[in-house]
Amino acid sequence: MHRKPAARQDAARGLLRSAPKSAPAFTLLELLVVAAIISVLASLTLAALASARRNARCTKCLGNLHQWGLACRMYADDNNDFLPRRGQGVQVLAVIDRSDDWFNALPPYFGSRTFKELVAGGSPPAAHSDSVFICPPAEDPGSPFFLPYAMNMNLSPWNLPLATKFSSIAQPALVVAMADAPGPYASAYPSTKPYSPVARHSRNVNLLFLGGQALSFRGSYVGCGTGDPGVDDVHWLTGTDSDAQAHNY
Repeated sequence: MHRKPAARQDAARGLLRSAPKSAPAFTLLELLVVAAIISVLASLTLAALASARRNARCTKCLGNLHQWGLACRMYADDNNDFLPRRGQGVQVLAVIDRSDDWFNALPPYFGSRTFKELVAGGSPPAAHSDSVFICPPAEDPGSPFFLPYAMNMNLSPWNLPLATKFSSIAQPALVVAMADAPGPYASAYPSTKPYSPVARHSRNVNLLFLGGQALSFRGSYVGCGTGDPGVDDVHWLTGTDSDAQAHNY
């Protein structure tokens, strides 16, 4: 029998030893498990990002309301303790040229043009713009004028001969000054009517109190869409003559 030379046999054995072994393939079950894990991780990440975005918007809104509160206090200091007027009440906002209304009286205190001036200049506050007039998640429903914050309808109304004085409010730390609002109105009050405050922060509504604090509450707790529940720590009544008309809201 003819045999290969020893050198050729050794070389062949070397090739066999050095030949790569094929890697084991993933099974279909393993691929499905990996895909499921990736999907879960992605959904958790997206949920965390969405939650962080909502929290950031709520914080920005509270910061805006705090600025309005500081401006309100400074306005009273400069005007013999009188507060600005609430603007129109149950009507959709149409009158924007009164200097005593909050949206014109307060903006100069934080270096902004008045609402009247912004509208006249062709640049009214728009939804999602970086403006102290704008609650970040608020959507413009297409009203003539867009104000996603509104003053307490029962505070310093025009149906009284004089504006309300800050010192006439017995518990300013508990009395609502401003709230998240639907947009078409300058003032708001808990009600089944469309001018009720809006709980647009994950069912929470942000409120500014006359004492200066801006806080977040469950919308159902403060009467959004239902009416004033009269809770101890959120007062829509002021303890002044305006309360006699509150039942009309």
